[in-house]
Amino acid sequence: MTAHKPQYDQLTGLLSRAAFEDRFKAVINAAKEMDTCISLAFLDIDEFMRINENYGHSAGDMVLQTVATTIQEIVGANALTVRYGGDEFAILFPDTEREQAFLAMERIRIAIEGQQSFGDGEDAIAEQITISGGIASYPIDGNTESEVLRKADQAMYRAKLIGRNNIRLAYEERMSPKTSHYTLTQLERLSKLAKKEGVGEAVLLRESLDDLLIKYEVTRIES
Repeated sequence: MTAHKPQYDQLTGLLSRAAFEDRFKAVINAAKEMDTCISLAFLDIDEFMRINENYGHSAGDMVLQTVATTIQEIVGANALTVRYGGDEFAILFPDTEREQAFLAMERIRIAIEGQQSFGDGEDAIAEQITISGGIASYPIDGNTESEVLRKADQAMYRAKLIGRNNIRLAYEERMSPKTSHYTLTQLERLSKLAKKEGVGEAVLLRESLDDLLIKYEVTRIES
């Protein structure tokens, strides 16, 4: 018997990651059929570990709940809001160009930055919280779920690298000539796989490189 996947995150009440992955597939398929665009945003809380270390996990939970509430208040019912994992959130904007998604993300960033405390009464903590985020859109940034997810995640990663507390859009990636790095046999097999999966060879190569970087924890960065 297949285990039941929780639809909502218990702490924040947002859509769970497992439920989001199912819905994302449906939304992007609908966008392809109707020839419309969608945008995906990732965001996480800057230096969230410091909150847990300085104030305890209950304070960290309060921050997560406040951020979740702020996101929902700003994006409303027209977007799918997800607790993607830990202090990372995702927002799926159907029928929305990335410039529109960027404006919504900026409103979220400014609203969170403007809060001087989190929680109520004796449990409140006086701490300014900031977020970093990244946005990618179908079809301008990618034609598959995995490519849009990866581009949004990488845009968020760049937001962290340049100093946090900002939102970044995905950008066009430039590939170095693959013929200088792979054997002819590998390239032939890559071509067959790309045709079988109905995606570009560059997409498969980028996915495999991302998997390698994750394996050796090269992509890890302090939140």
